[in-house]
Amino acid sequence: MDTRQLRYYVALIEAGTYTKAAEQLHISQPSLSATIKKLEESVGLTLINRGSRSLHMTHEGKILYEEARRFLQHFQHVTDEMERLKQQGPLEISIGLIESTIFFVPEILKQFKQEYEEAKVSLMETLSLSDVERALYNFDIHLAITNQNIFQNDIETLPIYEEKLVTLIPSGHRLANKRTIQLHDLENESFIVCKEGFQTRQDILNAFNRAGVQPNIQFEIERFETSCSLVEKGLGITVVPENYVTYSKHTNLVVKSLAEDNISRTVYLAYVNNRYMPPIVKRFIEMIETYFK
Repeated sequence: MDTRQLRYYVALIEAGTYTKAAEQLHISQPSLSATIKKLEESVGLTLINRGSRSLHMTHEGKILYEEARRFLQHFQHVTDEMERLKQQGPLEISIGLIESTIFFVPEILKQFKQEYEEAKVSLMETLSLSDVERALYNFDIHLAITNQNIFQNDIETLPIYEEKLVTLIPSGHRLANKRTIQLHDLENESFIVCKEGFQTRQDILNAFNRAGVQPNIQFEIERFETSCSLVEKGLGITVVPENYVTYSKHTNLVVKSLAEDNISRTVYLAYVNNRYMPPIVKRFIEMIETYFK
């Protein structure tokens, strides 16, 4: 089994037919068929069911396809990285972020640019678990700062800090004059929360569940920016990270602490642990860890 065989196999599966795959690979169809046959012989498994007119993988074939596709992506990433190192050095870093990191990331970036003046930095919002995993596996980002605790063997997830969650209430609302808010106070209020797939949603709903309260969810959003705008318009109440509110430009809303002191979320640093990591990425990670020590 070699890289060429795996590349041909992945191309065949994604093209769907030998004819299309051979055209894309710029080889003859018999040559492609022979390569796939040799791949099957080398692994000692049948990868393609040949009993039907359409192309179908065996169970083993599906496993090999997924692993081969990931391997080839990794191989291409390393090849590109080595070429970049040869041509110009490791001068790029891509980072996935959640909204509330605005309170510290600019400060880290300022320090980082002082050390790596010529480095190009790409910042990308990665909010949901699927966003983070997809961006990491597809090499869109080198690392993510996320509140998603990722349970994948090949992704390292390091907790870096914990942040409190606070309530946002429309100005003039009956609860705006209370010193602190209890979750029971929100039971019948129109509630704004992150949509399914977001860890913050789960953290908030878990807190409601512990308090024996059923929130009246009326709006599901992706970004805290949206929830703040809805609160300002008097459309409901929401719960967001305190660090985000500190730097928010929204002023026509009231921020209240929650009486329940166990409502918080953890923010993590995540990266693929079995992948080549450029020195500037390692240095950026060190800066984050130092900042929170």
